[in-house]
Amino acid sequence: MLQIAVCDDEKRMRDYLEALIQLEYTGCQIKKFASGSQLLLEENHFDILLLDIAMEELNGIETAKTIRKNSDAIIIFVTALKEYVFEAFDVEAFHYILKPVDEGKFNEIFGRAVKEVKASKKTEPLMIKTDLGYQYISKETIFFAENQARKIILHTLHGNIAYYAKMSDLEVALGSQFFRCHRGYLVNLDEIRLYDMNKIQLKNGEEIYMAKRKYHAFVTAYMNFLRR
Repeated sequence: MLQIAVCDDEKRMRDYLEALIQLEYTGCQIKKFASGSQLLLEENHFDILLLDIAMEELNGIETAKTIRKNSDAIIIFVTALKEYVFEAFDVEAFHYILKPVDEGKFNEIFGRAVKEVKASKKTEPLMIKTDLGYQYISKETIFFAENQARKIILHTLHGNIAYYAKMSDLEVALGSQFFRCHRGYLVNLDEIRLYDMNKIQLKNGEEIYMAKRKYHAFVTAYMNFLRR
């Protein structure tokens, strides 16, 4: 699930941008912030940030500079100020949208940002810390992930790998090619052979549980994946 931050000191604008996103993209988790300072206190990793520039305490440019020290998230400025467009290049902004927001233009830009995030999540390897040290794993080799107490078991083409992590963090790291079909399972949509309301059978012959309450969301996600 994509993690989106909307940062603007006007509540009306925060709610408006959230509504625009939700109209087109249901697979997003959106958090809203009233200031740059508030955003910087957030520990979650965001994939896309929508930032106003003219904010009290800390403006959007300064907020973006701080974010860039440890994040390569996509930054889109949504502002009424034209004069900061060149400073936006200094923080490697993805785009610069002027208020009042043109909905068609916003959807086009945000759509391109989503595609870029999904492409990067699909190709970049997963890095985990095991008892043997840090290890990079190609996401395409993962059949599914299983949650056992505090451990994650990755079932991969090259065998099973266990390490300590949260399933929710792994879900974000793996991106939209994987779906949380059950509290204890995260499945690679590209490895599915058959499914029903109770279980999923993978191409390697293994079976995992399907939570009934997840079934309809799973079907939607799987159909969208196949269309891509």
